[in-house]
Amino acid sequence: MRLILYSKPGCHLCEGLQEKLEQIQNIAFELEIRDITTREDWFGLYQYEVPVLFLSNRQDAKNAKEEVIEELLPRPSPRASVQQLEKMLSKYLSK
Repeated sequence: MRLILYSKPGCHLCEGLQEKLEQIQNIAFELEIRDITTREDWFGLYQYEVPVLFLSNRQDAKNAKEEVIEELLPRPSPRASVQQLEKMLSKYLSK
C-alpha cells in the first residue's frame, strides 16, 4: 500500500501530518510526498487544499496490466494524535 501526501514547502499542516505518518509503526505502507509547486496541474488542484492524502492501490486489470486507483482520504484533524491517525488509516487500508 502507498499513501500519497500532496504538500507544499512551508505548510505547517503538511509538515505536521507527514511527521505523524512517519511515526506510525503498526501499519505497513509507503509514503510518497508530492510537492504541488513542482507541477502546474497539482498546484491548480490543491493550492488551497493541502495537505491532501490519497491511498494508492494497484489492481490487476482485465488486460493483464496493472491499474492504479487513488482514493481520496478524509483530511485528519491537525490535533489528531499518531494513534488516532493510525486508527483512521487502518480502516481504509483494511478495505
